[in-house]
Amino acid sequence: MSRRLVPLMLATGVIALAACTPAEPEPAAPGAPATAITPTAVADIPDAVRAAVLAARPGMTIAEAELKEREGRRYYDVEGTVDGAEIELDLLETPQGWQVVEIQRDLAWTAVPAAVRSAAETARAGFVPVRVIESVQAEDGAVIYELFADGQPATPALEIRAHDGRVEVLKEVWPH
Repeated sequence: MSRRLVPLMLATGVIALAACTPAEPEPAAPGAPATAITPTAVADIPDAVRAAVLAARPGMTIAEAELKEREGRRYYDVEGTVDGAEIELDLLETPQGWQVVEIQRDLAWTAVPAAVRSAAETARAGFVPVRVIESVQAEDGAVIYELFADGQPATPALEIRAHDGRVEVLKEVWPH
């Protein structure tokens, strides 16, 4: 073997070995917990879920539903319209039965209260969401504003809670 080939072979072997070494996994980005989703035909929505939806929003026309399971909780997301306006109700299965926990609708950024827009600007200067979901919490009437960034349709880039005149940027994903 020639003396010039030995360093070349050694260098090639090191490069090949480096290419075979597994890379460190990237840390998972913070976001929503893993969720199993089962689409449900309108005709297959359990009677108890349908009754809870119509008790919360009489006259709602149900268009679609999904059963979602995450972190040991079961939810139904039920979408439809009330007086022509699109709305979604999130129901949580509890020992007492299915309970509405959130009532959601999409809003234009300009329709979001000024205090919430100001909190978003303070948290992320220059951020303008491409989608805003207003989630009214059935338990206490608080409103969670889910703000979505361009290219990130699954998980809000920012969540802001408004309740009793106070506005706070959430540090963790809202549980519902």
